[in-house]
Amino acid sequence: MVEAMAQIRLDLGAEAMILASRRVAGGVEITAALEPEDPLPAALPKPVPVALDASRLAALRFHGVPEGLQHRLMQAGELADVLAGTLAFDEIDLAAGSRPVLLCGPPGAGKTLTTARLATRLVIGGTLPMVITADGRRAGAAEQLAAFTRLLGINLIVASHPVTLARALALRPADSPVLIDAPGTDPFDPMQREEIFSIAAAANAVVALVLPAGLDPAEAVDVADAFAEAGATLLIATRLDTTRRLGGIVAAASNLVLTEAGVGPGAADGLVAMTPALLAGRLNAISPAAPELRR
Repeated sequence: MVEAMAQIRLDLGAEAMILASRRVAGGVEITAALEPEDPLPAALPKPVPVALDASRLAALRFHGVPEGLQHRLMQAGELADVLAGTLAFDEIDLAAGSRPVLLCGPPGAGKTLTTARLATRLVIGGTLPMVITADGRRAGAAEQLAAFTRLLGINLIVASHPVTLARALALRPADSPVLIDAPGTDPFDPMQREEIFSIAAAANAVVALVLPAGLDPAEAVDVADAFAEAGATLLIATRLDTTRRLGGIVAAASNLVLTEAGVGPGAADGLVAMTPALLAGRLNAISPAAPELRR
């Protein structure tokens, strides 16, 4: 018995509990066990209450919000409050000494215009940012951004390779915010995705995905996930002024932080902070009445 007890302690540890013992032919038989590390909960969690709001459900369906998100956004309360509790919202950190911000996205998403708008906001606020284009792929990309920076009194820096980008950032004026316009990227091409990752790593940049509204929600999620693999954590939504359905933006924001919204063509006033109130207003304002209510 002493030898058997010692073997149990060796195999199971000092916490082992002896449940039973009996003599058998040629020795003894001992039954021992360990307590489970994570005991089962006493009761299942209560289901989340769902508000029976026909107009909200009709709005979410009109915008093409995925069904899983629909359920989460149908919780009781004002839509803005529910959005604030479901999705992440924050400002882009462009304070003195902040990390550079790399704006990436698929071709034609509005990265260059968004870069110009953010630079304009900073200049109006009394801060001269460092503006860099890393787009050495698209013809005329540097000239397009340079047309904006000249009006702002900023020298545009062209650095399309991680090495030249690192050298440019070594000359960064003390504590100046840095905006980097990335080349248009096919996020499903591993080499192009790796290029964004390398640029971001060379600059130690925060990566913001610039995504146009109006995409199919499933496609938008795929694009957002692919850019997240390249390091994107923030989301800037564009073309809210020309798009009726915002389900793609809502779906893409499931794993990214919503920051800005493109709401017009102007460089000075075409970009505003994306807040729960703004998104709720857009979801409610341009959706039709629920069919059952029309009948």
